[in-house]
Amino acid sequence: MSIFRKKSITNILNENKKKTLTPTLKTIDLILFGLGAIIGSGVMVLTGIASASAGPAIIFSFLIAGIACTIVALCYAEMASALPSSGSTYTYMYVSIGEIGAYGIGWVLMGGYIIIAAAVAAGWSKYFNSLLAGLNINLPEEFLNIPKEGGYGNIPAILLVLLLTFIISRGTSESKIINNFLVFIKIGVVVLFIIVGAFYVQPHNLTDNFAPTGVNGVMLGATTVFFAYLGFDAISTSSEETINPEKTMPRAIIITLLICTIIYMMVCLVLTGAVHYSELGSGNALVYVLNKVGQTKVAGIISLGATIGLMAGVLSFIFASARIGFTMARDGLLPKALTSVNKKHVPSTITWLVGISAAIFTGFLPLDQLSEIANVSSMIGFMLVSYSTIVFRKTHPDTKRGFVMPAVPVLPGIAILIFGFLLLFTVSSLTWLIFFVWLFIGLAVYFIYSNSHSKLK
Repeated sequence: MSIFRKKSITNILNENKKKTLTPTLKTIDLILFGLGAIIGSGVMVLTGIASASAGPAIIFSFLIAGIACTIVALCYAEMASALPSSGSTYTYMYVSIGEIGAYGIGWVLMGGYIIIAAAVAAGWSKYFNSLLAGLNINLPEEFLNIPKEGGYGNIPAILLVLLLTFIISRGTSESKIINNFLVFIKIGVVVLFIIVGAFYVQPHNLTDNFAPTGVNGVMLGATTVFFAYLGFDAISTSSEETINPEKTMPRAIIITLLICTIIYMMVCLVLTGAVHYSELGSGNALVYVLNKVGQTKVAGIISLGATIGLMAGVLSFIFASARIGFTMARDGLLPKALTSVNKKHVPSTITWLVGISAAIFTGFLPLDQLSEIANVSSMIGFMLVSYSTIVFRKTHPDTKRGFVMPAVPVLPGIAILIFGFLLLFTVSSLTWLIFFVWLFIGLAVYFIYSNSHSKLK
């Protein structure tokens, strides 16, 4: 018995050839899938919250988070081109580190993606409520607030998650069409905000008290807005459903992150330029700013577009979590029942398990707690994929790669240091407690069930 046993590249490629999942995705589909996952509540909800403390210097928070994520994106691009598997980081760890490390990160990421889906759904509900209020429809507070806030739960968010889970279970092609439609709306909303808001930018808002909380505020802001970048890693979970993944994956990951970084920087400049940072902090910052400058009609359009567009983020992360769980179950590390696929070749059992879990979290946990937990799981995943890139380059130098990460091990090492710093100094003790409890449960499952059922045994 060895908890460090490794999968071979041949084994992974042979599994992919069985085509359990049907390849239908092209480069443009993956880019839109990534944009759907990345551009969401991070920029539409958390940007205002972070700007309220970091001030106009929030642009540097985005820059720091963006540089770190770009390095990791290059690591993902190389690993995804060499190991096109729906397991993403889990598979990379299985080849380079061994089974226990792969299981641990697979368990963490599966839970992390569920939490991200829940957080995006919670952010969506704020825009949905704003939209209804604009139509003079006011839902009872009890159906909008979590129990901690005196309500029954975030009912609209729960219903949204269950609806999107149903859509995903209907098939990848159907999900792709809906996701692409939602992404076009979402990007249109953000571009509309940038164009309209740019006319109201006041230079003194950007220059007066540029960094009110100093370096600490910028670094804390980087941790907060880091959530806005989450999603490019989810692209790699769709490898087995991608046409020519060796070339398509790297191209899609890099293009997606570049587009998002440009959009985020522009949103930050408009947001903190049109309204003084001290007035921000609203969960629907884009709408707040437009209402503040008198563009109420455009604010209504933003609310409608965000309400529709944010659904894409929920869809993407439920999809990603289900694909990691499916791959782990296929390897024997989770119950075999989770590998069952329906007539549309969709792993429906694990999809519904993920969807129901996300619905519970979004309905009963606060948004700030959800986003911080999601950040921790993703940062650890990013550190490990960076480390896996270094190890994989040494242990498998001759493996065919559609993309080669430059400056290994220097750049992956820098990413590890950045995320390590953010984890050590910006994460609350409560979040760490929740994370380690989840990890402990996962390890208990591994030693009780997974270790003895692993196909490598």
